[in-house]
Amino acid sequence: MSDAVQVCAVVLAAGEGTRLRPLTERLPKALCPVGNVPLLDLALERVAGLGLTGPGQVAVNACYLGDQVVRHVGSRAHLSVEPGDPLGTAGGIGNLRDWIAGRGVLVGNADAYLAHPDAAPGPDVAALLDGWDGETVRLLGQPAPDPAEPGTFDGHRFVGFSLLPWRLVRDLPPTFGDLVRAVWRPAEAAGALEVVPFTGTFYDTGTPGDYLAANLHAAGGGCLLDPGATVTGQCRQAVVGAGATVAGTAIRAVVWPGATVRRDEFLRDAIRAGVDLTVPA
Repeated sequence: MSDAVQVCAVVLAAGEGTRLRPLTERLPKALCPVGNVPLLDLALERVAGLGLTGPGQVAVNACYLGDQVVRHVGSRAHLSVEPGDPLGTAGGIGNLRDWIAGRGVLVGNADAYLAHPDAAPGPDVAALLDGWDGETVRLLGQPAPDPAEPGTFDGHRFVGFSLLPWRLVRDLPPTFGDLVRAVWRPAEAAGALEVVPFTGTFYDTGTPGDYLAANLHAAGGGCLLDPGATVTGQCRQAVVGAGATVAGTAIRAVVWPGATVRRDEFLRDAIRAGVDLTVPA
């Protein structure tokens, strides 16, 4: 990236997470834990690995259950609280135009789980910024199983992070819209879109199945138990959060912080929240 190109980061955390309901009736998707760390914190750690920290360089948008997001972020980032319904990916960026103020924007979806075996968070997506001229649109992508399937870009599926030039951000209105139609496809048609390959592991965590898979990946094939959890039963390939109790059996499962698996319960391929909510994956 040219030294003259200034970049800020926006982490999108306003969505309703409808595909993860009923989990997201209790917690916004951005705060759902993967590997016992809220997804939003993983995204903030990733942009911090690129040197982007604090409310002058990083913004987080919030809407659905937005008070929880605001409390969680605190002073770590600039907060953009959207009134009413979420503004979508494009509207959320448009609502931040005055804060972005002429800079390029690294946009990350809070629900994107990325892991690279050879790079720490931040450097794993640094290729997006490498050699950027501040004019093109860049997407982080992986080869799609079917390169012709809808939603692909140059045969790649989008994996959660993009880089937008100010010349395209400055005209985005603070009204509902998505980046695919407002920015990415027009840039593709103009020959101004580049796909940067990501060779690590990616899950969008939008469905219970992908959310469980991301957690199991974070656990490294074993059990990831928070030190504050109480496990007197059996755990295999499970993630157990702080204050959780597993007296029964949890196999290929996620037990949220404070949740309970009773002695007579067998939890498999599922997510447990509280004492009464089980979501099959």
